[in-house]
Amino acid sequence: MGTLRPMAFSIFRKQIFSPTTFLWEVEAPDMAAAAHPGQFVMLRLHEGGERIPLTVADFDRDRGTITMVVKVVGKTTEEMATYLEGDTFQDFIGPLGAPTHIAQKGHVVFVGGGLGVAPIYPVLRAFKKMGNRTTTIVGFRNEQEIFWKDRFEEFSDNLIVMTDDGSVGKKGTTADALKDVLETGVNIDEVFTVGPLGMMEVIAELTRSKKIPTFASMNSIMVDGIGMCGSCRVTVDGNVLFACVDGPDMDAHKVDFKEMKIRQKRFRNEEGVLLQKYHTECRAQTKGVSA
Repeated sequence: MGTLRPMAFSIFRKQIFSPTTFLWEVEAPDMAAAAHPGQFVMLRLHEGGERIPLTVADFDRDRGTITMVVKVVGKTTEEMATYLEGDTFQDFIGPLGAPTHIAQKGHVVFVGGGLGVAPIYPVLRAFKKMGNRTTTIVGFRNEQEIFWKDRFEEFSDNLIVMTDDGSVGKKGTTADALKDVLETGVNIDEVFTVGPLGMMEVIAELTRSKKIPTFASMNSIMVDGIGMCGSCRVTVDGNVLFACVDGPDMDAHKVDFKEMKIRQKRFRNEEGVLLQKYHTECRAQTKGVSA
């Protein structure tokens, strides 16, 4: 009897947006056929590597691919940045999580910042194709980090680009932009936000007094991605939910963001040690090659 070999997944396309942000389009026909806006995948590069969740930034059922936009924030994402088109990795599981509820709402505002900009795209596209009016607010640090502006323009009735330094669009934060939109008095039927916890918390506070339904994609720390480990628990309206199976979309007005921000820090020391170990190993390998 032959040895059963683990399946390998291939990087169909890689695109670099900035020194710390890049795109992977991965061949995964079964996953692409089943994917919906708002879902995520779990990835492991190799045996002994960590499992990390990545939100689906796009999917193409005809090409059979899943697209993710990745920002280097730790050991695994830094290692991912070294992979090239045609390279393979070991584990790719999904789509996971409940899809975003897409419906005819009227006027929907999308707010994305940091790692949350890319996942906004398939949700925006789906809402627009449903016939909604769309306003999209995306925030970047500077011009160098901007990507997919043309894609967002295609499905946005109004696209607002914010940069920290004002190099493109308007200077300021996504919250500043939403304040401006709210002050115009325009009717807003729903807000959907993805990004850093602090950003989503501010967005939720801005819409709370206006009683505008607001949903946040809670991309909390995940380990198994199927609700068994309990690592991704989120307190919503006093109840404990799991982002990987009950979400990731949750009522932003009911999320305990204070608790979430504390919980997100619990593996910070371990992550730092792992990243330092990776850097040490890389330097050792480089010296070996040079020698």
